[in-house]
Order: sequence, then C-alpha cells, then structure tokens
Amino acid sequence: MHGPGQPRDDRGRRGVKPYPLEGVVSWNMNTTCNYRCSYCTQRHLDDRGRWARDLPAFVEAFRKLPGDWEVKLSGGEPFQHPGFLELVEALAGQGRRVSVVTNLSAKDEVLAQFAAITARRPGLLSASLHLEYADPVAFREKLLRFAGLYAGRVCATCVATRENLPRLAELRASFLPIRLKVQPEKQDRDVIGYTESELETLEQLGGHNDTGAVAPSFEGRPCWAGARYFIVDDRGEAWRCYPARRQRTERLGNLLDGSFRLRFRAEPCAYAYCNCTVPPERGMV
Repeated sequence: MHGPGQPRDDRGRRGVKPYPLEGVVSWNMNTTCNYRCSYCTQRHLDDRGRWARDLPAFVEAFRKLPGDWEVKLSGGEPFQHPGFLELVEALAGQGRRVSVVTNLSAKDEVLAQFAAITARRPGLLSASLHLEYADPVAFREKLLRFAGLYAGRVCATCVATRENLPRLAELRASFLPIRLKVQPEKQDRDVIGYTESELETLEQLGGHNDTGAVAPSFEGRPCWAGARYFIVDDRGEAWRCYPARRQRTERLGNLLDGSFRLRFRAEPCAYAYCNCTVPPERGMV
C-alpha cells in the first residue's frame, strides 16, 4: 500500500509537459461563506468577511494576462460575493472561460444565470458536498438540474472526515453519472493522521481528487505552475500554487499594483505535498 505522501507514478523521471495553450488562474475572491464546516481549512482565518472590492481592476488585470486563460472562481463561497454575477458577465465578455468551486447553496435561478452567462465558453462547476449542511440526495438532484442547463462540465467533491469515510463508497456510487471526488481532511494545512486502514480506504476511493495518492507529491518534477497557472487572493496577492501560498513562498507579486510577474517556463515542484487540483488534471506537471 502507498503511504499518504507516496504517488503511484515514477516521479522525477518524466520530462517537461507540453506548453499549456490555456492557462488557469484560481482566484480566491472572498473569504465569506454561509457555512462553518468543522473541518474547513479556512476556519482559523482572522477575517472571514473579506471580498475582492475593486472588481473592475481585477477584470482588467485578467485581461492583460498573456495568451488564453481560464478564471476559476472560489472562496470562501464565491456566490456570496455581492458582485459575483456581474463579475462573471465581465469575464465572459472578455472571452475568458469561467469556472467555479461552490457549495451549491445558491438558489436555482442564480445558478441558471451563471449557466446562461457562461454558455458561450463554459468551464467547470465543482460542487462541494458538505454533509454537515447538505442532504446528499437533494444536493445531487440540484446538481443534476444545473447540469441540464449548463454547457460545461460538472463534478462533486466531499471531504473524507473520519465520520464521512465509512459512507463515501456508497455515496460515490449513488452520485453516478456525476463524478464524486474525495478530498482528505486537513488539519493545520496537512493531511490528518489517518490509520493504515483509513489510508487504504482513501486510496480505494481514488485518493485526493482521483490522483491515486492521499497526499500527492510531484517534488522535483517540472510544473507549469507559476507560468500557466497561479493562485490569487481577494487582495490581489499571487503565488505560484497552493503549496506556495500555504508556505508563503514563490510569491509572484500583486496582480493589482504592477508587481505581478509570471514565470516563463516549467520549473521543478519544490513541495513534498501538493494539494493543487489544476496542474495534475490539466497535464501541467
């Protein structure tokens, strides 16, 4: 069995992946959320009431990014941002692909508006199922209703708390044809100390976001993060990737004050644990 930090592939021996024609920026546009999940990685933030204030400045900054880019909106809960739909309309008007990570608590009519605005160039809606707040049957039905209107892709995720873990295999089967991905619980930004049996169950469920590992590692492998992928927060602060933001390393500057600089090539991953989703799923690492 593979331990939580051991990937299934031969890391460090693969060459550089091809240049990604479409870059991706993950924008944590607010810290506000209508849920307070016990396992939330943002539960210790001092300020859970922040949101990006100068939306036109962000829209202009995204417009200036070189080449083609997808903007992946997350939070907090992005639908809680008071200017969310107006922002999506502005980004779509630029021709940007717009994706979103959401707890799916927005009203059906608001979700339908999002689907309509992004119809010309849809992205991905990733719906986070939080069993402390949402009934899984009603959640799936709501996601299916949205999928019937949406031109893009949909998936669902669920955090594998120790309480949730025994029911996740059955829950995953019940969500078909929607893909339900499992995310290990984190404490102090690292995967919690699961038992060997729990780790085996998590691996059988696909590991972190179907990577095959509970705590994936791409250390030493060339990754396009920092050049064709980056993270930005509600204040415009940008980092190469999620591990970089977590450790406050590889800062790319601020998107709004003129200090932001992208890198030019794929560079080795410097982190023993990677909790990013985009680079591995988009073939960037």
